Amino acid sequence: MLKDHAKLMYALKVSGEITGRKKLQKMIYIAKKVAFPFQERFQFHFYGPYSEELTLRVEELCNMGFLEEIKEKKGGYYQYRYALTESGQEFLSLNEVNMPHLEDCLIDMNGQSARFLELVSTILYFDNLEKEEVTEKVFTLKKKQNYTPDEIEQAYQYVHHLQTKAKPQ
Repeated sequence: MLKDHAKLMYALKVSGEITGRKKLQKMIYIAKKVAFPFQERFQFHFYGPYSEELTLRVEELCNMGFLEEIKEKKGGYYQYRYALTESGQEFLSLNEVNMPHLEDCLIDMNGQSARFLELVSTILYFDNLEKEEVTEKVFTLKKKQNYTPDEIEQAYQYVHHLQTKAKPQ
């Protein structure tokens, strides 16, 4: 059980700080899909792939004092920032997590917008379909996001970029 918690803590450690619940969900999902052994199950939800297990794991880590969740009021909504605490750092130092290349991928993803990561994760969710079908699904399911064909192409290129980073030769 705690191995999966440690993987998540390691992800937060190497990311530095992640701003936004949606962004955290998308980063872990994308990392899982490109190569990394995250165990959380995801279902398609309003903002793309979502994991109730991941939400509960984050909550547990916050309750244990290993993660810090900072709630900030931004205009008419709240935004959450996540970072590893000193206790979390100590726990990780005693529980080795071996995921080479995860840091490069997560730092890269953390520099992207949550909107773009939502597109990337949606494309990965439907990776069993042909590109044209995925594009159609994006235009249908993500109509309010107004993604353009260029953004969809950039998302495909980004997936390839991450896959290359995850498994360098």
